[in-house]
Amino acid sequence: MNWKRIIWIAIGVALVVVLLLRLRSNKDTTQEMVYHYDKEKPIVVGVDTIRIISIDDSNAYTGTFEPNKETKISSEVQGKINSILVDLGHYVSRGQPLIQLDNSLLKLQLQSVEVQIEGLEDDVKRFTILTRADAVQGVQLEKAMLGLKSAKVQKATLIEQISKTTIRAPFNGVVTAKLNEEGAFAAPGIPLLQITDISNLRFTVNVPENDLNKFQSGRNYSVSADVFPGTELSGRVTMVGSKANIGNSFPVQLQVANTKNLSIKSGMFGKVNLISGKGEKGILIPSSAIMESGGKPQVYLVKGGKAIIHDVTISRNLGNQSVVSEGLQEGDVIITSGFINLSSGMNVSIKN
Repeated sequence: MNWKRIIWIAIGVALVVVLLLRLRSNKDTTQEMVYHYDKEKPIVVGVDTIRIISIDDSNAYTGTFEPNKETKISSEVQGKINSILVDLGHYVSRGQPLIQLDNSLLKLQLQSVEVQIEGLEDDVKRFTILTRADAVQGVQLEKAMLGLKSAKVQKATLIEQISKTTIRAPFNGVVTAKLNEEGAFAAPGIPLLQITDISNLRFTVNVPENDLNKFQSGRNYSVSADVFPGTELSGRVTMVGSKANIGNSFPVQLQVANTKNLSIKSGMFGKVNLISGKGEKGILIPSSAIMESGGKPQVYLVKGGKAIIHDVTISRNLGNQSVVSEGLQEGDVIITSGFINLSSGMNVSIKN
């Protein structure tokens, strides 16, 4: 029995030893697999050499063309629609008749008032003669004159109502919607037609706050429609937004003449182009190369095979590039990529 117990104990000890050796081996293997960063090993980076270049301060902003004027036309009086004189797509001129309402009852009322006026005018003439002869009291003449004035006002009211039964175009434009048909009933507030003026268009773009000062009210800018990319139009700024929209940009509206040979439609897309034309010289670097520390812009310079952090001053941004006003000189080499694990003073090698 003692020998058997000794044998089992020996087997158990052997298993424990084997297990410990296996665990030690696994630990060594795991440590070998773990990446140990070598601070002395150079980091491969992309670089750019600083040059003094001509800065083309040009930007393009995408926007939408909208009609300068657009309105839904309704009647000012009630009545049955006798005829609609235009159809979709028709060009109409200001004052042109568009819809004719039934005015037969109003014309009959006008005839009745005209007959009444004739009788009152005769009464006034008669009472004037009689009053001068002291045959009647003057109050009768006054009543006849007041009645005549009232009838004339009623006549003028009926004439105005009859004129409003002919609905006319408020401005030059194109019929873009027909919202009712002949035989229907027209009433104030019920739209009948839609007229759109596209001879002049409103072109609206959304501009970031940093670029808002590039737009000046009353100034002309170059505008192009996407469907006519080779043609430049002149757009005059009529409004610079004073309140930001949801995207923290500001609306800017320009007025563009829609020439007949282009016929830009409402809803088409276009661009407004800004070109300074100053011929300014300066240093332009990728905005992605700029770091920030404590709110100050910095870049990595390559000096003696090492990355050295350096303060710079940025005057403005042009798209995905930045203009450096201080801190860099022509010939300096800055790091533009490979920033992972990079810090000031580390060895670097330039990527081919």
